Amino acid sequence: MMMLPEACVAKILSLTSPADTVSAAAVSSVFRCAGDSDFVWDHFLPLDYIGVISQSVDHLSFSSKKELYRRLSESVLIENGRKMFKIDKFSGKISYVLSPRDLSIAWSDQPMTWSWSHRQDSRVEETIELITTERLEIHGKIRTGILSQNTRYGAYLIMKVTARAFGLDLVPAEISVRSGNDGKADKNSTYLCCLDDKKQQMKRLFFGNREERMANMVAAVGEGKRREPKERSDGWMENELGEFETGKGDDEEVVMSLMEVKGFQLKGGIVVGGIEVRPKP
Repeated sequence: MMMLPEACVAKILSLTSPADTVSAAAVSSVFRCAGDSDFVWDHFLPLDYIGVISQSVDHLSFSSKKELYRRLSESVLIENGRKMFKIDKFSGKISYVLSPRDLSIAWSDQPMTWSWSHRQDSRVEETIELITTERLEIHGKIRTGILSQNTRYGAYLIMKVTARAFGLDLVPAEISVRSGNDGKADKNSTYLCCLDDKKQQMKRLFFGNREERMANMVAAVGEGKRREPKERSDGWMENELGEFETGKGDDEEVVMSLMEVKGFQLKGGIVVGGIEVRPKP
């Protein structure tokens, strides 16, 4: 292998993966030089990376295709901050975050119901906080044509629960992900905050006669599997809405939803940071 011309080594590396190429660079100077070439990293970049660069909010400066790959793996705001684009640094798989401005949120233009703000701890430019409502409806859409092919994806609501939150653990929300016009929806239910023993006891004390009705609501949506938000490494929480798969060369619409419209329970105190669509491990 060491006797092969650098161009041949570069061709071989371009047929592997970004992780393999980086590992191979430690083997010899031939692999390191070949692995730094634009020829290799051009194969790892998304097909429409030029379009991503043109839509980026900040000017992307890079000295090589490898440097561009690194910049894209750190996430880039595009479409005037309405979306965030990112590629996995090991596999090159594409992820998107749809900001709250790119979602359909019922009554998001009503200041008594929702409040828009800029948060320093958010990766998107604007977030939205629920003040109070009886009917919570959040919908997002994305097309599979801009995602990685032949990949299983998960959709996640990015959120935070404020100190003054209320009404989030009494009735579960319905969640669903539907791919294609005739695609079967992946349905389930989830709570918008984690339940602890004290809250459970208080709920039974004040809402004991509603326990059976709530249990029926959970069972009526999907399999009734209990879901709660999980902590993320960036300090936010996420609630998985469902999953879907992309094919080769298809371009179908994926609709992701979270709704709590049956309990007529006043609720408030969640901050929505968007919906993330990323490959599942």
